[in-house]
Amino acid sequence: MAALEAYASRNADEVHTDVLLKARQACYKSRDAFYDCLEKESNKKPTEIASVGLLYPAECKALRAQFVNHCRASWVKHFDRLYCKNKRVTRLLDDGGETRR
Repeated sequence: MAALEAYASRNADEVHTDVLLKARQACYKSRDAFYDCLEKESNKKPTEIASVGLLYPAECKALRAQFVNHCRASWVKHFDRLYCKNKRVTRLLDDGGETRR
C-alpha cells in the first residue's frame, strides 16, 4: 500500500497526452490515411513489412511513419491486426462460399 501511495505522489502531475482527445484524433487521422493508402495502392507489390505480418507498398511508407509516430505501439499493433482480420474475412466472403481444402 505504501508503494502505491509513493507512486501516486510522484506521478500526480503527470498527464498522459496520448490518451487525450486531440492525441486520439491525430492517431485516428493518421491511421485512416495509412489504410486509405493501402486500399488505393493495393494493385502495387507490397515491399515493406509492418507489425503482425502486414505488408504494404513503399508508396505508403511516409504515411506508415506518421501512423507509428502518432499512435501508441500497442494501438498500432491492434489496428494492424484488425485490418488484417477484416481483409481475411472479406476475402473469404468474396470466395463465393466455396470451401478451401
